[in-house]
Amino acid sequence: MAYEKIQLFVSDGIATVSMDSPKNMNAMDKTLIDELVGVFKECEQDEQIRVIVLNSTGKAFSGGGDIGYMYKGIKEGGVDFGAVLKNVAKVTKTMKALSKPIIGSVCGAAAGGGMMLALACDYVIAAENAVFSAAFVNIGLVPDSGGLYLMTRALGANKAAELALTGRPIKAEEAKDLGFVAEIVPVEELTESTMKKAARFAQGPQLAYAKIKELLYACQFADYEAYIPLEVDAQLLCVETDDFKNRVIAFVEKRS
Repeated sequence: MAYEKIQLFVSDGIATVSMDSPKNMNAMDKTLIDELVGVFKECEQDEQIRVIVLNSTGKAFSGGGDIGYMYKGIKEGGVDFGAVLKNVAKVTKTMKALSKPIIGSVCGAAAGGGMMLALACDYVIAAENAVFSAAFVNIGLVPDSGGLYLMTRALGANKAAELALTGRPIKAEEAKDLGFVAEIVPVEELTESTMKKAARFAQGPQLAYAKIKELLYACQFADYEAYIPLEVDAQLLCVETDDFKNRVIAFVEKRS
């Protein structure tokens, strides 16, 4: 299958999925969202694939939502935010429901939905320059992409509340202390370290891995499907506010 905003490379049982839209920091627009869901399902069905690596091209892992798309929608009044919001959580749900281990290989910024992609991975290796942030509140939004659902399970309710309410950045070392990053390596060693870990998983007990993920899903994520509509409804209320619109306009125009 041909992809527009991702690359897929398969070798020795390892599928490397690279987000490949560096011009907008691998922003999670409709195309990238649909392609990620599609490629994860493709990897699930391919019996030759035993482990998946999720990484990125460019300087950022993912900047999260496409602010430019939001800005255009606000200015022109013609964007259906609901359609995007209903799809974005499908990516993280698909990742958590997958039977194969997913290694997140994070370099640079993992903001907003980009941080949620990292949280949806089973094992995260971060470069020393990695910075995570649940930055939704900075533009008047609630976390999407399954944000609070994933954050509370990975970090606990109080830490999730702090990060969601402040939107503050988290450097790699703090992310490791919080438990959602397993390893930190120098930027220049990220690819080698990631592939070494992927090779180990590819040679490991596949049925045991699948059952571990199945049991984790049953005890931690079984009601994910019921949570998503609540998140979508909350976000749709937020995107109608002047607070959201003014913050997006200020962010884009200040950056320009």
